[in-house]
Amino acid sequence: MRGAAIHIHDLTVAYDRHPAIHHVSGEFKPGSLTAVVGPNGAGKTTLLKAMVGLLRPANGGVELVDVRRQDIAYLPQQAEIDRGFPITVLDAVLTGHWARVGAFGRVPAQLRHAASHALEAVGLAGFEERPIGTLSAGQFQRALFARVMLQDAPLILLDEPFNAIDARTTRDLLDLVQRWHGERRTIVAVLHDMEMVRAHFPDCVMVARECLGWGPTAEIVTPSNLLRARQMSEAWDDDAEQCLRHTA
Repeated sequence: MRGAAIHIHDLTVAYDRHPAIHHVSGEFKPGSLTAVVGPNGAGKTTLLKAMVGLLRPANGGVELVDVRRQDIAYLPQQAEIDRGFPITVLDAVLTGHWARVGAFGRVPAQLRHAASHALEAVGLAGFEERPIGTLSAGQFQRALFARVMLQDAPLILLDEPFNAIDARTTRDLLDLVQRWHGERRTIVAVLHDMEMVRAHFPDCVMVARECLGWGPTAEIVTPSNLLRARQMSEAWDDDAEQCLRHTA
């Protein structure tokens, strides 16, 4: 498995004409494992959504190398997913095959077997017919990781994948992320746990609306950078005028 590369060029993404991230540039190298960190509201989720194509840049852009947008495996925050929809765990995981069979296509037995195998791999064997609304937060996150497994993507984007889940689930899912990294997939994850970032993520991007650092984690996650990020986020004016600077 060869991971995709992502080039970010002077990227600005705005809501109501006010930038949420502001002239960000950098590169995620093929096969890299990168944490995106920064204060709450600093633009981390916005960066991921721009990469997957859910948000249109106000300036600059995102260049994908060796991958199409429809082949990206994207795991959003749980809060963005409607768990009240009447669907079983197996059917939820099978949506990872939509790129192959379409939203209304017949799923062959081979792909259904692969979905059951993915559920077993994340510790949810026997949960296939359970409604997703009956799962705990940790169980539901395991199901979402099983869906990512089915996509077999070279580029995986994870938005707060370990938020509000128990320690055992965190450990199991982190092991799965490390396995994907060993397969040379390119992985980008929004994270808050700095100890986890230092211990398991070799590369890091720190954002506070602007990019404060991009490179090896040991060089980016420093007390001075963390303080600067917090100060910049607190000083940000959501009512400021639209940024009019453009690329040359």
